[in-house]
Amino acid sequence: MSKHIAVIGGGTMGRGIAYTAALAGFKVTLQDISEQATQNAREYIEGLLNKSEEKGFIEVGKTSEAIENLHYTTELKEAVSNTDLMIEAALEKMDLKIKIFQQADEWAPAHAILATNTSTMSPTEIAAATKRPEQCVAMHFFNPVHRMKLIEIIRGLDTSDETVETIKQVSEQMGKETVEVNEFPGFVTSRMNCLIGNEAMNMLMEGVASAEDIDKAIKLGLNHPMGPLELADLVGLDSRLRNMEYLYSQLGEKYRPAPILAKYVKAGRLGRKSGRGFYDYNK
Repeated sequence: MSKHIAVIGGGTMGRGIAYTAALAGFKVTLQDISEQATQNAREYIEGLLNKSEEKGFIEVGKTSEAIENLHYTTELKEAVSNTDLMIEAALEKMDLKIKIFQQADEWAPAHAILATNTSTMSPTEIAAATKRPEQCVAMHFFNPVHRMKLIEIIRGLDTSDETVETIKQVSEQMGKETVEVNEFPGFVTSRMNCLIGNEAMNMLMEGVASAEDIDKAIKLGLNHPMGPLELADLVGLDSRLRNMEYLYSQLGEKYRPAPILAKYVKAGRLGRKSGRGFYDYNK
């Protein structure tokens, strides 16, 4: 059973995974090439732990335990050299993921599992860059990680049953439910989510309704917890565009990114993280 987890990437998903893993009792090393990103991640994680304890969401004393479980570094070799499980949460760029996996494969112990948190990309292609494809898998978390109950486990072509079983056990220790998916571009959730979001963007562009009314219709009419445009802003419009471009290249015309999405990204309107996307968060 995994005892040490290396989380690669200190952005929204990486820090959420590190928080959840540390709170579940794992020793966690969070790595990012940027010193500022690791500092920001530390401040976010410790702030969230303290706030959650104050509100009674986690037991008194759990915060200090979780903080003791966390270590931060800018060195990938340091992060993975003694790990049982690496979870890569870098940008959705295939060449970047492959580079991380090649280096982790060289430096991680022979028994270690290498997982990617990709929401769309091929774990088979990523695993092929390593000498341990049977120990490679996709472990897709959802944002915000500490609240969302699901982890999609996506088998690559060579992923072993033992690897999948270990990931199920780790997920369960984190308090998550799992679904097992055979690799296909977009898996289950991202494929559906990108289609719904893209159609909402096209409707906004066509003047069918306002962003507020499109989201309200989906929330109250279809019982979604968030509207598709709100969700795209939360995920980041640049991340959504990368996902759409990948699905478009793999699955064809119905995944062509809405022109308004590309336009907003070019303008720097990336959603919540930039202060403006389909909604203005500076007000």
